Amino acid sequence: MTAMKETVATLAQELRVALGEEPADLYITNLKIIDVFTETIYSGNMVIKNGRIAAINPSWEVKADHVFDAEGRYAVPGFMDAHIHIEPTLLTPQALASVIVPWGTTVLFVDAMEIANVAGIKGLEALISHSDELPYRIYLEIPSRVPTAPGLETTGGVLGVEEVKELLKSNQAASLGELDPSKILGVREEYLAKVISAREQGKVANGHAIGLNWDQLNVYAAAGLSDDHESVTYEELVERLRLGIKALIREGSTERNVEALVRGAVEHHLPTENLLFCTDDKHVTDIAVEGHISYNIQKSIDLGLDPIKAIKMATINTSKHFRLDHLFGAITPGRYADFVLLDNLKTIKPVYVFKEGQLVAQEGKLTTEVKPEKFPEFLMETVHLSFNFKPADFAVKARGKSAKVNVINLYPDQIINNKTEEWLNIDSEQVQVDTEHDILKLAVVERYGKNGQVGVGYVRGFKLKSGALASSVSHDHHNIVIVGTNDQDMYLAAQEIARHQGGFAAVQDGKILGVLPLPIGGLMSPLPAEKVMEQLTSLNQVAKSMGCELPAPFMTLSFISLPTVPELGLTDHGLIDVLKHCQIKTVIETGS
Repeated sequence: MTAMKETVATLAQELRVALGEEPADLYITNLKIIDVFTETIYSGNMVIKNGRIAAINPSWEVKADHVFDAEGRYAVPGFMDAHIHIEPTLLTPQALASVIVPWGTTVLFVDAMEIANVAGIKGLEALISHSDELPYRIYLEIPSRVPTAPGLETTGGVLGVEEVKELLKSNQAASLGELDPSKILGVREEYLAKVISAREQGKVANGHAIGLNWDQLNVYAAAGLSDDHESVTYEELVERLRLGIKALIREGSTERNVEALVRGAVEHHLPTENLLFCTDDKHVTDIAVEGHISYNIQKSIDLGLDPIKAIKMATINTSKHFRLDHLFGAITPGRYADFVLLDNLKTIKPVYVFKEGQLVAQEGKLTTEVKPEKFPEFLMETVHLSFNFKPADFAVKARGKSAKVNVINLYPDQIINNKTEEWLNIDSEQVQVDTEHDILKLAVVERYGKNGQVGVGYVRGFKLKSGALASSVSHDHHNIVIVGTNDQDMYLAAQEIARHQGGFAAVQDGKILGVLPLPIGGLMSPLPAEKVMEQLTSLNQVAKSMGCELPAPFMTLSFISLPTVPELGLTDHGLIDVLKHCQIKTVIETGS
């Protein structure tokens, strides 16, 4: 459903409709309109022409091609996700429509760093090709860090200053994508140039201020980073707001922040004008069951937040932040007719969803056809393991009877982790795992055919009793990340992913127990949402049968390799100290 281009002629036509001189395309009657400017509700009717609202409650008799009786339902602006990576949903933008639009989402602000890290600017362009035909809007947060950790990881693509500067000129570009602390605190001029390029285009720069103290946040704010989605505690949220950094309250598959942050906001009567909602990374199965941004709104209401304030966080607050509130975010004349009809404000379950005055979803189902996208061949062939890759590459060699190693410890419902030092046995000059104490081997295998490197470390939190889990979705470099109890199963899991040109895999005792192919860039499936959900649900059950108790094991696995989330990350180069932004040894010392 391609949007009509605004011209003098179309604007004049809309004004004549507003004057009552020409018929409207659509007249929606019997509404309860949520006014996000006065935080009130009033009865009204809506006049729509060319996909835009022409008038509210006109005194003249309305003539229209079509009339829709809302039957007293509440009209709220379409919901917006202020920061999302599409690829971790595991769906293409086309397939994603059937999952998010029925939940009321009409705008996504997309940081496409995942596909860019795999395939550069061509991959990014392929992802958003024909996005104007979708029943929701995509605005880009132009990836600022491709690669995320230069010199500490291997990626398939690179976006330099000039590429970013050019991409920011696009009307589809809303901002510069998230910048992690090392780029700003290290005063790295390449990234400062990207921030300035965004400013020159009148666009904001997104943040990723994870783990920063007050002094560091000062530097971050001084650089012009305008928002952050990494607050875990209410205190962190307040610190950001005090320095002028807007807070994106996130609820993803593994990053569950609404409970703590909104509860704190309610208890302390915090003003909400500078609070927004995002999902960041959320699997399709969680969206389908819980909801998308609708879930953030619903959970906030359940925590005691006023419904209109929660709706504002998902609508006008977001459009204002990205300087697009003249286009959407409120139900007023001149803006796009993107809105949701609800039976009540206690249960955020859309009955009807409209985009540009066209009905796109009803009672949880799309009402418009979305054709699958055919992606270019280069995106279907991105996994190239070294010919010399072998099980022995996972060995951690050491002499003596035991070794003290750095261990990544998972943090429940968050992507952050903490480091501990643990002693493990050595057998045949190889450091072993300790399944009794849930210390397993973790590895990242370079998959772009560039160097064949394998980084190996240890992790606690997966509770596998035997076997291995693997994923080619591994932030942000997207090499193959594997957790396992033995080298042979880990090797087979990597090979199974390579055979499918990307995906998730579960292996036990030399047998492939399950696989979810993700051949588009090694990140996404070409299948419809329903099929992907079936495969993911089945694979999660397999992981559970192997002893893993995590609610989203493959999402958790995908974040362990991220070298920008404290305290440790693992890449194909090895173990990374995130805050110091340097490689450290897996084995600290050995004992006799």
